[in-house]
Amino acid sequence: MIAVARLAIAIGLLGLLPFIFGAGSLFCWPEHSVWLMKYFYVYSAGILAFMAGVYWPIAMQLEDRCYPLSPLSTMLISQFFFVTAGVALLLPFSWQIMLYPLAYIVLYIVDVHWMHLYWPRWYQKLRLVLTSVAVIAQVVVAGWFLSATA
Repeated sequence: MIAVARLAIAIGLLGLLPFIFGAGSLFCWPEHSVWLMKYFYVYSAGILAFMAGVYWPIAMQLEDRCYPLSPLSTMLISQFFFVTAGVALLLPFSWQIMLYPLAYIVLYIVDVHWMHLYWPRWYQKLRLVLTSVAVIAQVVVAGWFLSATA
């Protein structure tokens, strides 16, 4: 049987491939930039929504326990990131290039400052790596977009 940590690390690292490929593909196929960016941001929204959904099982287990965050706070945080992921898809690219990296950074800050008691150490380290690569990919796409529209 595979350990949960190893499985989560493997899946997490594999989940970075669309970010890396998405950012790099703009330089390889600039003539397809519109649909490449659409797919990049759909994936970004999906991962952000997935990460937001992680808080729901925690909130449901908190009801009779004393933790730093109440179940209501945890669910509201989850919904904030979920709604941000979806609404940002409806906005022009010029807004998406700002919102997605900011949302990923704020989500990481929430994990580090308020949710750290719920996560094992290895997960916190993994989240730093995953968030860093995802945000770097977001910044690369933003840079490409800004240079292409200048």
